[in-house]
Amino acid sequence: MIEFKPDRDTYIRAHGVMTAIAMGVGMLILWALGNPHVWTGAVGGLAAVALRGWYLYDEVMEETWTLTKTRLVGPYERVAALDEIVKLRTIAGSVQVITRAGNKHLIKYQPDPDAVIQKINAARQTKAV
Repeated sequence: MIEFKPDRDTYIRAHGVMTAIAMGVGMLILWALGNPHVWTGAVGGLAAVALRGWYLYDEVMEETWTLTKTRLVGPYERVAALDEIVKLRTIAGSVQVITRAGNKHLIKYQPDPDAVIQKINAARQTKAV
């Protein structure tokens, strides 16, 4: 069994990127609306993402995925049989798992998403033999 646990530094880095985007979008919206206090969009974006990051941190850091010989088991009763996985790809520090039935799962905040994909693919190959 291999466990994929969220990484704190990756979580913080992802929220840094979200903060920059939220600040820019907030300022752009206020500018487009003609608001003379465009800078408040940056404050709002920063506050929103900081609050989200603080609020979700404990919950997200407990979302461990386990790779067994036959399946990938995640939090909240998420399960993907290895022979049902049709696609794996990286999305901003996370690994998206897509199954034959169209279910999509995210293994979030991984420091090396490519290594996670390699381990899952290796387990899939072992199962196929």
